[in-house]
Amino acid sequence: MRFLLTNDDGIYAQGLAAIKHELDKVGEAVVIAPLTEQSAVGHTITLSDPLKVIPIHRGGEFYGYGISGSPADCVKLGISCIMKQPPDVVVSGINRGENVGINVLYSGTASAATEALILGYTGIALSVDNYKHPDYNAAAIFGARLAMLLAGRKEPLPFALNVNCPSCPMDKIRGVRVTRQGESRIVDEFVRRESPRGTLYYWQAGMTKIMDEAEDTDAVCLKNRMISVTPIHYRLGAYPLPGGALREAELENLLHGA
Repeated sequence: MRFLLTNDDGIYAQGLAAIKHELDKVGEAVVIAPLTEQSAVGHTITLSDPLKVIPIHRGGEFYGYGISGSPADCVKLGISCIMKQPPDVVVSGINRGENVGINVLYSGTASAATEALILGYTGIALSVDNYKHPDYNAAAIFGARLAMLLAGRKEPLPFALNVNCPSCPMDKIRGVRVTRQGESRIVDEFVRRESPRGTLYYWQAGMTKIMDEAEDTDAVCLKNRMISVTPIHYRLGAYPLPGGALREAELENLLHGA
């Protein structure tokens, strides 16, 4: 099995290393990730500047390719130019902090998964619900099992998957649900500051406000200590999803390694 592994936290992020460790057990994980953090860049692609490709070594061994661009750039360049053979699945993450509700629109993590979909591949976006002190254990184990399951399909999924996991060990997960993207918005709050040279600047400090408390939404599922699996698409209109393409019973088996 062959996986293209990217993220938006940058190639040195701990979440990326966590999912790579698990994917390496089941196949070949080719890391093609941004050189610097690209959080909240959305589906940005680079048109007016060249994309640098830097081989990265960690612990004296080759680790992957650092790209001077966005997560979507990494997927495009990885599939078109870097990988000698196409991936079975594109895995994006593990993101530090959840991507639920409106955050999916801003997320570079989710955009890498939808870029895979645009190019005709199965894409998974992985995130955990803790920014300051994340525990990637459950997300890495479940994410690798899910990627392995999807790699065995004859055809790619007709949508990408946005997977949000509680930040905890695997044995603390209460279950997994197929969810819908809930309603939310960022309540903007800008901190006004002044540089030593007198230039004013503003720092975004807004938080996401959840406005949909239904049990079948991504945010509520995550709050209930369950893994949320949300089908997403690059089409922004509302379309019914193909029936039978994703079954919760199949996902539950992944929690137990079945």
